[in-house]
Amino acid sequence: MGLIDEAREHLQSVFGFSEFRAGQEEIIAAILAGENVFAVMPTGSGKSLCYQLPAIVDGGLTVVVSPLIALMRDQVKALEALGVAAGCLNSANAPEENRRIEDAVKAGTLRILYAAPERLARADTRALLGSGRTKRLAVDEAHCVSQWGHDFRPEYMEIGNLREAIGSVPLIAVTATADTATRADIVDKLFAGPPRMIVHGFDRPNIALAMAPKDNARRQILNFVADHKGMSGILYCLSRKRCETFAGNLRDAGHRAVVYHAGLDAGVRADAQDEFLREDGVIVCATIAFGMGIDKPDVRFVAHADLPGNIESYYQEIGRAGRDGLPADTLTIYGLDDIRMRRMQIEDGDGSDEQKRIERQRLNALIALCEAPSCRRQTLLAYFGESTESCGNCDLCAGGAEVIDGTTEAQKAMSAMARTGQRFGTEHLVSILLGEANDRVLQFGHDKLPTFGVGTDRNRNEWRSIIRQLYAASHISQDITAYGSWALTETGQDILKGKGTFQMRKDILQPKGQSGAKKSAAAADIELGEADQELLVSLKGLRREMAAALNVPAYVIFPDRTLMELAAVRPQSLDEMSGVHGVGAVKLEKYGGKFIETIRNFAGGG
Repeated sequence: MGLIDEAREHLQSVFGFSEFRAGQEEIIAAILAGENVFAVMPTGSGKSLCYQLPAIVDGGLTVVVSPLIALMRDQVKALEALGVAAGCLNSANAPEENRRIEDAVKAGTLRILYAAPERLARADTRALLGSGRTKRLAVDEAHCVSQWGHDFRPEYMEIGNLREAIGSVPLIAVTATADTATRADIVDKLFAGPPRMIVHGFDRPNIALAMAPKDNARRQILNFVADHKGMSGILYCLSRKRCETFAGNLRDAGHRAVVYHAGLDAGVRADAQDEFLREDGVIVCATIAFGMGIDKPDVRFVAHADLPGNIESYYQEIGRAGRDGLPADTLTIYGLDDIRMRRMQIEDGDGSDEQKRIERQRLNALIALCEAPSCRRQTLLAYFGESTESCGNCDLCAGGAEVIDGTTEAQKAMSAMARTGQRFGTEHLVSILLGEANDRVLQFGHDKLPTFGVGTDRNRNEWRSIIRQLYAASHISQDITAYGSWALTETGQDILKGKGTFQMRKDILQPKGQSGAKKSAAAADIELGEADQELLVSLKGLRREMAAALNVPAYVIFPDRTLMELAAVRPQSLDEMSGVHGVGAVKLEKYGGKFIETIRNFAGGG
């Protein structure tokens, strides 16, 4: 029997999966063959299993570089629940726990060891992992090694030295988010030569995409979350204050909401994260300080109350939804102030001119996604070099986006820019177009311009949207160092002179509060009747009790998909339960009896 055949057997017996997910078998076969592998796979596609399964199949020690202590602990608990010998070395462990792990490494009984890059930089750790004890090195969240990546961690730069110190063992690097620049940088930083590069797409078809211009952010977010009552979700905000405000709004509306940002005490952050990971139906309102390494599979929605930092960050953040493969929803609301703030952050940052150039491109790609006239998934995947048919699972596919000729409107707006010396921002220009003789307009004599009052056929929000779409189409540019003044680009000059045309989206001229995505997260691919839903509640209650007793996240017992299948199939014996997705031999022995008992009692009572 070949190693890949053994891997298939362990996939079923240990993890309870009947088949590999797309891309996993190719990666695992390459790892078992001893190759250096760089794998780029979408979130929720099972990247961790790609290095965990080989460690179970061929023995030896696989050392996993991971950025977060909380993530390491959850991964270890999940592996231990499967019967896999795993551990993690970190500063938060009690000294005796670290000694126990070190003794297991020396004895050769540990199969998977998680450690932060800072820990691996220590001489004693390198000595422990040397002397032939380590079979392979795996780097999780590999984009952290790249200065082009959105989560750059300087400590990751030491991984190459670590690999040499422990004997130049095979290296596996995995990430969900890496565009061309980041991939090249990762290869350069981690690998001595070209690795086996396996890029398995970026599409997450189960995630519904939706975006909307800001109208009333509070109302828009509350309306969106109201459709996901009792579900786990993440709301990203630009500032700490907005996190606190939105959490209060959500609690007032009857939702369970916690706050997570860097300004909170470490203990408060840890409690919020634990509540989110371990409980059902918790919403975390967070800045970008939250999320990397979060492996909760049943997040049913991710919302952005403000524009994300760039398209890679957007992809990574929405990718935290629906990791169990079941439907999940997203909503991003955005405004010109968001765009201006993001541009300022780039220009005021410490990056090199080249890094700032790349960041501008990434932000421009995100703006283009916001203002896309057709399928959002096509626009998103195009950034990563992929093409796809219209997805049918985004707001534009669901409701369509009517494109109309906006050349006249573009000429009016750009004429106002040109006649005011290209020195003013949006609100002043809109006041001119609407014929509003306010103090500032009168101060500069702009009430005397030919363009004063030429735009009264549209309202203020419509003109804001037109300017935003002109910006997204690169017909105008903004000087963020000069109070957001607008200037015409070469293509904008052509349109103003009648040498070009401008097509604009009609639907976003009148902002709407809700996304209108075609598929709801409430509709899963497993059909459950009313009685099945009642049983599912009972199974979740049992899972919650068991998880609390073991001090582990609920999904470590079983993920939602497994409980839904149990509610639908209703196995009456352990043998029948063994065929359910996610039920491996160890979990069947540990937990199966109680779940079978709950199913039988429910049937007897109903």
